[in-house]
Amino acid sequence: MSANGYTPPPAFSFTVAVAGSGTALQLLSGTDASFQEVSGVEAQIEIETVKEGGENRYDHHLPGATKSPNLVLKRGYVTAPSFLSEWAAQTVGSTLNEPILTQTIVVMLIGANRIPLVAWSFDRAWPVRWVTGPFDSLKNQYLTEVLEFSYATVTRMPMNEAVSMVPAVSMLIGS
Repeated sequence: MSANGYTPPPAFSFTVAVAGSGTALQLLSGTDASFQEVSGVEAQIEIETVKEGGENRYDHHLPGATKSPNLVLKRGYVTAPSFLSEWAAQTVGSTLNEPILTQTIVVMLIGANRIPLVAWSFDRAWPVRWVTGPFDSLKNQYLTEVLEFSYATVTRMPMNEAVSMVPAVSMLIGS
């Protein structure tokens, strides 16, 4: 705990939601909220280096496109009806005769009082990889599955008191 009383939240309490078309399976599937691990919550601006003729002391660094790794969700294998599993199976196993269905995936960090502290929205996400296993008769472990998604943009959405900071940060960026 720091001097001002702030303690960083633990990283083990989170939930995942799909905010998309609202298919019947998606609405009925409560199993899709629980995951063992989420990774790929990252965004980075590519830097373009430009050399100026006659200036040898430094290079100019200009902002380029924002890039992000894939969002990776890991959980115990789900045998119940699961929108995410069906979506991954239909997309990854597709012959691409039909358009790929994109959705918005929301990952929320949950505080001690079970209220979301912050959320990340992954827009226009679609499954790119689905891994089941490993199967190993010599280990006493749960079967897992990994679902990996490509997405267009990630947006950090602060909750609670942090929401009041959004206009101030927008103003700083805009000026």
